[in-house]
Amino acid sequence: MSDSSARLRRFEAGAEDAGERLDRWLAAQLPEISRTQIQERIRTGGVRVSGHSARASQRIEPGDTIEIRLPAPIEIAALAEPIPLDVLYEDDDWLAINKPAGMVVHPGAGVRTGTVANALLGRYERLSTLGGPARPGIVHRLDRETSGVLLAARNDESHRNLVRALAARRVEKTYLALVHGRLEQETGRIDLPIARDLRRRTRMTTRRREGRAALTTWRVLLRLGPGGATRKAPGEEFTLIEAGLHTGRTHQIRVHFSAVGHPVVGDTRYGAPARIRIGAETLEPLGRLWLHAARVRLEHPRTGQPVEIRAPLAPELREWLRALGNKMGDSEAAIDRVLQRFL
Repeated sequence: MSDSSARLRRFEAGAEDAGERLDRWLAAQLPEISRTQIQERIRTGGVRVSGHSARASQRIEPGDTIEIRLPAPIEIAALAEPIPLDVLYEDDDWLAINKPAGMVVHPGAGVRTGTVANALLGRYERLSTLGGPARPGIVHRLDRETSGVLLAARNDESHRNLVRALAARRVEKTYLALVHGRLEQETGRIDLPIARDLRRRTRMTTRRREGRAALTTWRVLLRLGPGGATRKAPGEEFTLIEAGLHTGRTHQIRVHFSAVGHPVVGDTRYGAPARIRIGAETLEPLGRLWLHAARVRLEHPRTGQPVEIRAPLAPELREWLRALGNKMGDSEAAIDRVLQRFL
């Protein structure tokens, strides 16, 4: 394979990788590529370990240098579609939308239409080009099943400025999340590094030492369920929190709260139950994450003036929380008072 038709990726194995199968380990490093495709690359000589040919079943040793030649990616271009957008703010430089749950941010593996990028092209004649044809205007992402504030750039200069601000942590992002269990403290912080999970490559983990630094702060808005010191069965208590992201790691809030034993409601990937039982009743599944990007504060990318963008809470989150409160005997009025400033 010529260099013009392939790209070389190089990795170095650490002590914690010792004993991993080569094909499984590479699949964890390259989540966009299936394990079957990686095995084919190994079989055809496209993978070398410390300069030598390799086998799929070969075990990784600390210090191994793994090189894999991959076919040059086929660039997917987003196409304009007349998809409605809930625009929270817009000017000639940038915009902010309230992304609904279920909507992917840009085309990728298995998703070509119905994304935010498709909708942006259907609404605006001019968007930044720095993200390439698949990501017109896209500056950052939200998980598919997370709703809330998403920023986009309408020209390349604003795109660069927004990316710099995000990298320098000058963009303040606040989320609302409903988590399982009772958080006893009123405020707290989770300072755990996040890395790709080597065994389950669609997940992230806090258990690898070489993970990237990640900091989440939180404060309690409301506790649902019986109080007191009596030990409760799992699932009987919930805590509504306001969480601040001080870094922007993949699945950060989801991974952090799962790591401390309080997964986000609806997040079965990170340990939340698929069904929630309150006494003898089973609550109707939410069908998404109870996670919402409620507020973003930043400096305007051209003028430098402070701007705050708020995304009203998705109706399905409000209604599901009220239904949960009703079944647990919590005051609907108390829930509404807490949620009022997020509606």
